[in-house]
Amino acid sequence: MTVTLSATLAANEDIDRRRRAGERVLHLAFGEAGLPVHPALRDRLAAASERNGYGPVAGASELRTAAAGYWTRRGLNTDPELVVCGPGSKSLLYGLLLAIGGDIVLPMPSWVSYAAQADLVGSRPILVPAPPGEGGAPDPDLVAAAVRRARAQGRTVNSLLVTLPDNPTGRLAGPETIGRLVEIARELDLLIISDEIYRDIIHDPDVPYTSPADLAPERTIITTGLSKSLALGGWRIGVARLPAGAHALHRSLLAVASEIWSAPAAPVQEAAAYAFGEPSELSERIERSRRLHGAVARAVHERFAEIGAAAPPPQGGFYLYPDLSHLRLGGSAEITKILLEEHGIGVLPGHAFGDDPAAARVRVAVSLLYGDTAEERLTALNSADPLQLPWISANLDFLSRGLKELAVVRHGVVRERQPAFVPTPCHS
Repeated sequence: MTVTLSATLAANEDIDRRRRAGERVLHLAFGEAGLPVHPALRDRLAAASERNGYGPVAGASELRTAAAGYWTRRGLNTDPELVVCGPGSKSLLYGLLLAIGGDIVLPMPSWVSYAAQADLVGSRPILVPAPPGEGGAPDPDLVAAAVRRARAQGRTVNSLLVTLPDNPTGRLAGPETIGRLVEIARELDLLIISDEIYRDIIHDPDVPYTSPADLAPERTIITTGLSKSLALGGWRIGVARLPAGAHALHRSLLAVASEIWSAPAAPVQEAAAYAFGEPSELSERIERSRRLHGAVARAVHERFAEIGAAAPPPQGGFYLYPDLSHLRLGGSAEITKILLEEHGIGVLPGHAFGDDPAAARVRVAVSLLYGDTAEERLTALNSADPLQLPWISANLDFLSRGLKELAVVRHGVVRERQPAFVPTPCHS
C-alpha cells in the first residue's frame, strides 16, 4: 500500500515554501482555526505540566466527565464511561474504523482523511454524493441502493459517516436529510459516525441543528475536539461519545488506542477538561470566533460569486466550496494550479475530497486571512467589523484581483503574475 502525505498538509508545506521564496500567496488551503490560544487554557496547561504519567487509556476521568456534561447540555444525556479520549478526533476516527471494521459510506465530497484512513485499515469507502445544496451527509435517496449493491457483491458494509457542519463545503445537512439517513441506517443496520467538530462554530446559531444521536442514539457515535472551536489544533485532543450498550465497541476502541497512542497527553487533558466545562470566558471566545469565521467566509463567498462561481453560502466553520467550471479552464487540478502559480491564491482541489476531477470545484479555507501575527488575529477576533481591518481588507482585495484576472483568462487576456510578497506591518 502506498501512503501519501495528506493533501491539506502537503499544500500547507508547498505554500510555506513559496512564501519563504518571496512569493505572495494568499493561503486559503489549510483548515486551521487561525486564532490565538485563550490565556485561561495556557494557564491550565502550564499548571498541569508536571503531570507526566500515562493515565487511563480511555482518558482522565475529569475529561470524560466534562465531555459528558458538554453533550448532556446539548440534550444528549451521556455516561462518562462511554466517552473515549484521544490525541485529536482524527486519531479517534481512525481507531473507530479499525474497531468497527467493514466498509463505510462517505459523503462526496468529504474531508480528505476519511477515505485515506479507510484505505489504511483495508476498508473500501462507498462515496455517495450529498443532496444538492447540502454537504456533509450522503444523499439518503442514494445510500440504500449503494449499500445493497455493495453487499450483493459480497462486501461487508457496517457504517456511514456524516460531518455536521461540513468540511469541505461549509454547509449543514438539514434535519430532514438526517432523519431520512437515520431511517436507512436502522433499515440496513449501519452504525453512524457523526463528526461534529464544527458544531459550535455554526455561523447562525438559530439554524436548526439535528445530530443523528438525537434520533438514533443507539447507533450513533459522535466525535469532536477543540481544534476548531478553540483553535487548539496543535494540542491534539479529541473525544468520542459511544452509544449506550456499545460495550464490545468500547472494548475494541480501547484495545486499538492502547496499541497506537496509549493515552492522550496528560497536561492537555487537564486543559481540555476545563474547556469542555464551558466556562463563561471560553464560551465568549467561541462566540467571537463564530462571528469572525462567518463574516470572513461570507466576504470570501461574495468574491467568488462576483466572477460567477456557483457555491451555496457557507453556514459553518471556515470553508466554502465554489465551482469554477463555467470558466472552462479544466478540472479541479488545473484550476488549482492556475490559481496558485499565476494568481497567488492557494486552495485545495475538489478531487482531493473524492469529488469528480473533471469538475473545477475547490475547497477554500478562510481562517488564515485573519492576520500574520497573534496581535493581528486577536484584533480581528475582537473587532466589531473585522472586514475593515487593513490586513483583512488587503487580503480580500488581493483575492478579488486574482479572481477577476482568472475570470478574464477565457477571453484571451494575458495572465500576469502577482508581485512578490511584501510583509504587512503589525497593526495594534
